[in-house]
Amino acid sequence: MLCFIFSVFLCFSTIAPILNSVALPEMITCSGMAPMKYRNDKISITDFGGVGDGRTLNTKAFLEAIYRIQHMRRRGGTLLYIPPGVYLTESFNLTSHMTLYLARGAVIKATQDTGNWPLIAPLPSYGRGRELPGGRYQSFIHADGVRDVIITGENGTIDGQGGVWWNMWRQRTLQFTRPSLIEFMNSRNIIISNVIFQNSPFWNIHPVYCSNVVIRYVTILAPSDSPNTDGIDPDSSSHVCIEDSYISTGDDLVAVKSGWDEYGIAYGRCSSDITIRRITGSSPFAGIAIGSETSGGVENVLAEHINLFNMGLGIHVKTNIGRGGFIRNITITNVFMENSRKGIKIAGDVGGHPDDRFNPNALPVVKDITIKNVWGVKVLQAGLIKGLKNSPFTGICLSNINLHGSTPTGPRSSPWKCSDVTGGSHLVNPGPCSELCSTDQNDSCSSHF
Repeated sequence: MLCFIFSVFLCFSTIAPILNSVALPEMITCSGMAPMKYRNDKISITDFGGVGDGRTLNTKAFLEAIYRIQHMRRRGGTLLYIPPGVYLTESFNLTSHMTLYLARGAVIKATQDTGNWPLIAPLPSYGRGRELPGGRYQSFIHADGVRDVIITGENGTIDGQGGVWWNMWRQRTLQFTRPSLIEFMNSRNIIISNVIFQNSPFWNIHPVYCSNVVIRYVTILAPSDSPNTDGIDPDSSSHVCIEDSYISTGDDLVAVKSGWDEYGIAYGRCSSDITIRRITGSSPFAGIAIGSETSGGVENVLAEHINLFNMGLGIHVKTNIGRGGFIRNITITNVFMENSRKGIKIAGDVGGHPDDRFNPNALPVVKDITIKNVWGVKVLQAGLIKGLKNSPFTGICLSNINLHGSTPTGPRSSPWKCSDVTGGSHLVNPGPCSELCSTDQNDSCSSHF
């Protein structure tokens, strides 16, 4: 009955041999870490009473459909089809071995009734809600301890209707931390692709304590003044692939995290082996960010082919005293930015603390950060690199960077401001601060250029 729905898959399987026979340039991708699966068993939300009129509450339909998937355990898993229409629902949980498939014109829309929104425990690596003490509101679409889950379709929409939450934040009437739009916890083999995410109450896509996560061909939208609507935040997760997406939000487009102060140090799970590639977007905050919650450590991150417009910051590596942990082996390359307040910022004085129990002697270690092949126009200030006096940043390597714009002039003005940092530079315009000496004086960066 639903065969026509999946013609896109049939079409691809038909033309794939033709494409393979044509000498096309191969696009580099990391998406193979969680391969797409075809599900033979298919059900529709309408089979469970789902009504896409934008008014009927469909929570019961989603719960019953996912209960069926979880307990029938069809071989190869089950695809839950969402046909065109607007399906209003409360928060719901996914299960293993399922595909949530949104047809073109399908919208899964969050209810604006926040009174019945479920509460869950704080993340152990944060110790409390990110905004307020205590628990936190569960994400709109949530999953904990699942594997082999796909959210995809024909560019259907998942709409968090975040305005009501943003207003509570502005009016300081929140009781607990706002919900993310999508959160996967303790999960593996996750694919999110070909879906539009909009108006998240808080962070948009948040994989935490996960592995083998692929996020590609997504569009993430929120007003530029919407608070804390980060695009994609891999958090204490490994082997994450983020590719070929457009993000325009009110906060960082992609921010790699790993826990908050003493709680993140105690939990001790780092973020590692993360690839961010071919991302375009705009934000009043950062395009590519590391931190500031990095207490479990962040390592082996590659971000490349990034296009940023109307930004607060192009690239932002951020941490603070009390964080502990490390940020190391970070490579950011082939970045274009236009109209940015600051091009590059690497700083050890960013971000607050969950409580007053953090250890001020828990100093982060920041080392081996390579930023190269960056071109910027209308960039107000080229960069700021501010290490910590008792834990200087080392191995900060800048190469082939051109940041043009209205750089401040005058005796007290400088395109770069640096302190407590060592490293090297090569072909950087405007010229960097003296702490980043040229490579002929310092060989620590020569292998990176």
